[in-house]
Amino acid sequence: MDAPTRRNFRSFDGLELAWNELGEGRPVLLLHGLFSNPEMNWLRFGHAAAMAARGFRVIMPHLRGHGDSAAPHDPAAYPRDVLALDGTALVAELGLTDYDLGGYSLGARTALRMVAGHGVAPRRLVLGGMGYEGTVGTGRRADHFRKVLSGLGTHPRGSPEWMAEAFLKTTGADSQALLPLLDSFVDTPPEELARVETEALVVCGAEDRDNGSAERLAGALGNARYEEVPGNHMSSVLKPELGRAIADFLAA
Repeated sequence: MDAPTRRNFRSFDGLELAWNELGEGRPVLLLHGLFSNPEMNWLRFGHAAAMAARGFRVIMPHLRGHGDSAAPHDPAAYPRDVLALDGTALVAELGLTDYDLGGYSLGARTALRMVAGHGVAPRRLVLGGMGYEGTVGTGRRADHFRKVLSGLGTHPRGSPEWMAEAFLKTTGADSQALLPLLDSFVDTPPEELARVETEALVVCGAEDRDNGSAERLAGALGNARYEEVPGNHMSSVLKPELGRAIADFLAA
């Protein structure tokens, strides 16, 4: 299989953002998680390749403040729901009309915001590593990551904050861009979840409760099912079962 390509576009406010692409066929837009990038969530462990092998054109944006995309430090560059606005802008930029949409962790929450709050209409929706509580109430996780970013170098070894900082160092994300991004998060109330009728897969590690209950999230959506894969919030991304579950759902 060919190596992934990388391209740029200008989002709704003119900021330059990047995306990677792999494969040919039906488009699927996949969004990565906080502190991460397409390489870490989708490419390195074969998930994008598994989908491309099933006939998909896998489109993987670098979220604002991450990876190869612009990472401004000005809080004005991070209005409410900015990542959903960026994702919606990329759908328009590429002229996507018949496509699938998904994400992992923050990427899953963003994909759901695109559908629930911004009117995008994919055929199928994949929500990985996301739970009900992390969707209807984003403040707890935002506060956790605000603590991580505000206290770099001071967290006790082995603590959740220390582990998040270690991951940040691995990906090289810009902490000064990520802090204002946290203030852009928007809750999706239960009544809005119930109105999401897009066929959805909620897929989550068996030991992952970082964003609350994935089973409850699947039950709150209008047309979703839950699938469990091995691992916790960090380790499930390393395992082939995650990519296989997504590919099987999209190709069904």
